[in-house]
Amino acid sequence: MRSQPIVGAAVFTAVMEAAGYRCQCGGECGHPHTKGEGRCQHEHDHYTSKHGRRVRLMAAPVDPLATDVTAARLPAGELRAWCPDCHAGAARLARKRLPTASEAQCGLFDL
Repeated sequence: MRSQPIVGAAVFTAVMEAAGYRCQCGGECGHPHTKGEGRCQHEHDHYTSKHGRRVRLMAAPVDPLATDVTAARLPAGELRAWCPDCHAGAARLARKRLPTASEAQCGLFDL
């Protein structure tokens, strides 16, 4: 049996089984994942070849910037299996794409 969190185990299991216990990142993290034909190759409870650490996938929203409260309310069908590296990379890229404070004002005070 693969490891799973105690809280939300049913949701976690549903997400992982739908993903085949493999990270579902398709390049949102900024890496093309060419070896995995466009999809991250990290599998739950397997070791990475580069660093030898164990990969623990997480069930998280497709939007990496979603809050914990929002994520907790989502059903399994709206969650995705992410490895920590891809989730962090996708969140970093999503934050970079957010409009800056000056862009968000839309020229409100432009004369």
